[in-house]
Amino acid sequence: MDLNVLWFVLIGILFSGFFFLEGFDYGVGILLPFLGKNDRERRVIINTIGPVWDGNEVWLITAGGAMFAAFPGWYATLFSGFYLALVIMLLALILRGVAFEFRSKLVMPAWRKLWDAMLFLGSLLPALLWGVAMANLILGVPVDADQILRGGLLDLISVYTLIGGLFSVLLFTLHGAMFLRLKTGGELEERAAGVVKRLWPFVLLAGGVLMTFSSSNTDMFDSVLPVFLASAGLLAILIGGVISGKRPGWSFILNGLTIVLATAALFTGLFPRVMVSSLDPGWSLTIYNTSSSPYTLNIMSIVAAIFVPLVLVYQGWTYYIFRKRLTTESELEY
Repeated sequence: MDLNVLWFVLIGILFSGFFFLEGFDYGVGILLPFLGKNDRERRVIINTIGPVWDGNEVWLITAGGAMFAAFPGWYATLFSGFYLALVIMLLALILRGVAFEFRSKLVMPAWRKLWDAMLFLGSLLPALLWGVAMANLILGVPVDADQILRGGLLDLISVYTLIGGLFSVLLFTLHGAMFLRLKTGGELEERAAGVVKRLWPFVLLAGGVLMTFSSSNTDMFDSVLPVFLASAGLLAILIGGVISGKRPGWSFILNGLTIVLATAALFTGLFPRVMVSSLDPGWSLTIYNTSSSPYTLNIMSIVAAIFVPLVLVYQGWTYYIFRKRLTTESELEY
């Protein structure tokens, strides 16, 4: 495996980890106003992700940094062409982070409702925009021969990309509900279980619609994508069986594997491209015409081999420390 392929795979792994971990973060934030019937219950919901949400976002920062260093051409075209969408996402994430810190500073009901709304909005918008962005990558965007994306925010919106956004919102919301089943007790756990049972068929339906549109609107089925999609579909069906058997741990793991497989399917379908040009397939960005020098990739590989295991150990330790279930009788920080 050459270094270009290696770093493409590593970036795919980083995005898979990000969507797996941050996916339930977004889902918990989306479900906050619906599952929390009073302030105490909403505090419990927020505290399930309070100690880990910022660590989960490190995966995105690392993926963005790896993209910038390994494939600067990809980074430049993506971040300039998707500029307005990324600004909207960034503002939503800022509001979300501020909401975690500010919500409990005052006891005033209006104050807390305001930051609960910001937490909901700061979770819903990124969940939607990530689905739209990923759908655009495989559908194709107007990239010209100079690797410049010609178009604005409205050019990124279509029926297909909105279906991708809807699917990501539903999938992350389901992931969040499954996480709350593991992390809460009492009535909150029961409500989360009810959301899981009602929501998973809609996730399966949205995934099927997205697959159908993908087969007719993209060239993704020319690769090994069907294998990944079939695996993801099988996992989704297994999740339904596990849900009916009341095994929240297994359903959470299987849903997480569905997210990982869907991300792997996207990167596999793209390879060796990183952005598909809708103007001319020959103008598509690839891991070769956007990459850094071999020397840079080699140095990056050495640094990654040293520090990535340390980050994984630290994050695993964090989840171990905060593994206990929370109830309305627990001591709460946020």
